[in-house]
Amino acid sequence: MSVELDKLKTRLKALRAKTIANGCTEAEALSAAAKVAELLDRHDLSLSDLDMRETPCVQIAVETNKKQRQPMSACVGAIADYCDCKAWREKDPRGRIRYVFFGLPPNAEMARTIHEMIDAAMQVAWQDYVRKQRFIRHGQDEKSAFLFGMAVSIADQLATMKADRDEALRVSSGRDLVVVRHAVVEAAFDTLGLALREGQPSGKKLAADAFEAGHAAGALVDVAGTE
Repeated sequence: MSVELDKLKTRLKALRAKTIANGCTEAEALSAAAKVAELLDRHDLSLSDLDMRETPCVQIAVETNKKQRQPMSACVGAIADYCDCKAWREKDPRGRIRYVFFGLPPNAEMARTIHEMIDAAMQVAWQDYVRKQRFIRHGQDEKSAFLFGMAVSIADQLATMKADRDEALRVSSGRDLVVVRHAVVEAAFDTLGLALREGQPSGKKLAADAFEAGHAAGALVDVAGTE
């Protein structure tokens, strides 16, 4: 099983590198996410329920090197759900925020891959927005608002993709991998003794126009066409 997992990780790494190197758009990031999910489901269908239940869960941290919450936070939960993982935000010893994905090894790796691709796509979209607006200078709140709007939109689309994918998988395989994955993750999470709490809104005012522009940029992606 470790050999197959290594092969899957290699393919995930190659897909991530290729997508980001090409300056991926949000459409390409979601298309890649669908491809990653297909690889993962194919891998997990090759395992028995017992194999999956005996596989230890892992934590994979994504560093932000920032002390303040980033717009990407609005998308992290959706990424975790898409990958059948849990996720939380914590601070490292230097007080900088990082996101942690917790789940079966390939699922957690998949979550990190999708996070990096979406984050890269959001930066590309922002630069494109700046060029089109012909900014001489822009405020930090405009950038945060735009990226937050995109993150919210992409999170909604990931939820739609997840529901469609799970239903298609049940119909095609006659097996509900999601139930098994969740059972394994929940049991392993209980042993950590962590008490997660819902994050609260920052209370920071956003530039409405930039938020709407970011949300619209994400909404232009044809989710059905990515799979």
